[in-house]
Amino acid sequence: MNIEEARTFTLSLPGVTEDQPFGDDNITFRIEGKIFLCLWLGGDSQKPGDSAPRFALKLEPGRNEELRERYQEVSPAWHWNKRHWSDVAYEGLSEALVRSWIEESYHLVLSKLPKAVRQRYQQVV
Repeated sequence: MNIEEARTFTLSLPGVTEDQPFGDDNITFRIEGKIFLCLWLGGDSQKPGDSAPRFALKLEPGRNEELRERYQEVSPAWHWNKRHWSDVAYEGLSEALVRSWIEESYHLVLSKLPKAVRQRYQQVV
């Protein structure tokens, strides 16, 4: 999966918006204003010494630990809460795996929204 495929897939999820609140180096993806993924576009704000294309995604703390132990492409997120966020060097992973993690992050954040908001998306998802 390349950067455009990651962006296109993420934007295909119901209700997802994108913006760049942290500058031109990142795109954040949100559901109802809540960030669930931050895609690095290149530049200086990435982890020093690591230029691999990556994104940060939010997962349950135990799930983050599990993925970090299992995949060398997954590490604690550089500029995010390391317990809840992981950086993923996605280009070396299968497209199906990357898509499943993006969806997992999306559904986690969606699950924390008020019930009335969640119900609107349950009809679409």
